[in-house]
Amino acid sequence: MKRFVSCVLAVSMVGSLTACSGSESKNYAVSYDDIAVGDVSSGVSVHDPSILEVDGTYYIYGSHMTAAKSTDLLNWESIADGYMKTNPVYGQIYDVADEAFAYAGSKDSIIKTDDGGTHVWAPDVIFNETTGLYYMYYCTSSTWNASNICYATSTSPEGPFEWQGALIYSGFSNRNIEYTDVLDYVDEDFAKKTYIKAGAYNYEDYPNAIDPTVFYDKSGRMWMVYGSWSGGIFLLELDPSTGLVIHPSADEENNVDAYFGKRLIGGGHISIEGPYIMYDPDTDYYYLFVSYGNLTSNGGYQIRVFRSNEVDGEYIDMNGEYPGKSAMHQNYGLKLSGNYKLPSLERAYMATGHNSAFVDSDGKEYVVYHTRFNDGTENHSPRVHQMLMNQEGWPCMLPYQTQGETVFDTGYEEADVVGRYYMIDQGTDISSDIANPIIIYLNNDYSLDGKNVSGSWSMVDETYYMSLTIDGEDYSGVFCKMWDEAGTEVMTFSAVGSNKSLWGVKY
Repeated sequence: MKRFVSCVLAVSMVGSLTACSGSESKNYAVSYDDIAVGDVSSGVSVHDPSILEVDGTYYIYGSHMTAAKSTDLLNWESIADGYMKTNPVYGQIYDVADEAFAYAGSKDSIIKTDDGGTHVWAPDVIFNETTGLYYMYYCTSSTWNASNICYATSTSPEGPFEWQGALIYSGFSNRNIEYTDVLDYVDEDFAKKTYIKAGAYNYEDYPNAIDPTVFYDKSGRMWMVYGSWSGGIFLLELDPSTGLVIHPSADEENNVDAYFGKRLIGGGHISIEGPYIMYDPDTDYYYLFVSYGNLTSNGGYQIRVFRSNEVDGEYIDMNGEYPGKSAMHQNYGLKLSGNYKLPSLERAYMATGHNSAFVDSDGKEYVVYHTRFNDGTENHSPRVHQMLMNQEGWPCMLPYQTQGETVFDTGYEEADVVGRYYMIDQGTDISSDIANPIIIYLNNDYSLDGKNVSGSWSMVDETYYMSLTIDGEDYSGVFCKMWDEAGTEVMTFSAVGSNKSLWGVKY
């Protein structure tokens, strides 16, 4: 039986149409005049948020030694912010700075930083069921490809986390490979011929040791997925009794390297980073989330997802494909979110990316990311949206950030969903373009029409499942009642097809 997930409310929609047919006169012009505008702010800035739930409290950890906590996934309280010895979550790292930053991350490192400063990026925290401690995995980083994945432990999710050691190195050359542990696992001749190219690190084939995230598979084994641009996304198993890497045997045919682990997707220094793997026990799939584009507000930053029946792949998209080395990667991966503007938003959301994801203790599933805004700045803020799986087991990210909505297996009546929708198409591009809404109507004869679009829609009785066909393209998704940014109760849909996401909001 499908678990109950989120979205139920008795809805009073502004300007909704309870019955309409393809023959009625309709207004397809987009207007926000009668729609309230709001700004549900998180109250904190946490970049690259990775989430952990502990006894009903949610923690997000981010780059630049930030962290925050919440009890509702909406309002966040900062508990750590910035590079300082007094930082209560991360500050202990400065007590061992000579070790923690020996290779990368400060002006005194083996590999000097581009700006001479300290860099601690993209942490992820997991409760280790074997040791009973919280383990934080993060990187100290120097240049765009020279980094070092480290780990730290604590008895509390709020720290302090005590640095334990370095795990994986990248960005080395013939001059400094001896300062890494690479030669403990591979032959020196092999390392210098393979990992080093023309005297420098072979970044197109091998990873940047950054953006680590750690998870348990369905059999209880612990894994770390990592990588940013460079050679792509890689996977390594961890020993739960120590938190250390279990280096595999090399298997060139299956893209397994003895030091870096298995390459899952990417390579050739294309924009792919921020990997996160979530297992869904209902669908029995592992979902690999990544981000494409540049992280600035006009850089086209966005969330993509692939899935696999096995933890180590292969991870494929809705077309059964994945990006290999130097692939035109915009053609691969289901795009969940990019730049978009919806009714009730004061500003367009820009560069929505570098997400984590989780299944809550009550069975609901969420995606957690940071967004910038179309306001001329690079200010950013975390957001949490609920995901519902469609009938085919692909995640459909709901249009608005979660505010406690709940959907049940019994779904909705036809009268609840027929009417006028503001719909956006997230597309598959990687650009600064904003997905703006058009008006469409879901008619009570199951036709669909809008300006320059036509098609049909359907719903599965006594469920929240729905489908759309628009101009010959098929999309499978879900209906869900929720609150928009201004607190108005609205019916929404989220549907996916051909690696694209469509969102609709009924007014």
